[in-house]
Amino acid sequence: MKKISLLLIVMLAVLLLPFNTMAKSKKVNIYFFRGDGCPHCEEAENFFASIKEKYGKYFNLVDYEVWSNKSNAELMEKVAEERGEEAGGVPYIVIGDHTWSGYQSDYDEAIIAEIKTLYDQNPNDRYDVMDEVNGNDKTNYFRDSMIALAFIVVIAGIIAGVYFTRKKAN
Repeated sequence: MKKISLLLIVMLAVLLLPFNTMAKSKKVNIYFFRGDGCPHCEEAENFFASIKEKYGKYFNLVDYEVWSNKSNAELMEKVAEERGEEAGGVPYIVIGDHTWSGYQSDYDEAIIAEIKTLYDQNPNDRYDVMDEVNGNDKTNYFRDSMIALAFIVVIAGIIAGVYFTRKKAN
């Protein structure tokens, strides 16, 4: 009896693992398009490094070098197009539905405020431009989550049925 109960618990735990991988990260994604050797990009990099200790738990810095990497340059153009903007150059910083073209220290407080605001939101409700660029549809995400939940309920029902059938037989 203890073995069956333990088996039931282990199987349910294994079945619930997909929900951990389906949930979006709590951290906010910052998309940082830059060019090697760009002095303004270096200033922005230094800014992000300077806030890493205090605010690093709030964000992931996703870095794309665009001057030497054609696919990153094309991605920057797609992101700007999705945003209804023109990426006039680097650095081009995207956080949620806000963008900054170029960099100056006057942007620092607004960037930090946007990071904190988005961090406080439900990760599944946040706008992330890469979801749009990559064609990720939240409707499909919800549907897939419901399918996974239905699968787990069915498996749990089968396990419970076997367990109680065996229990009555004994």
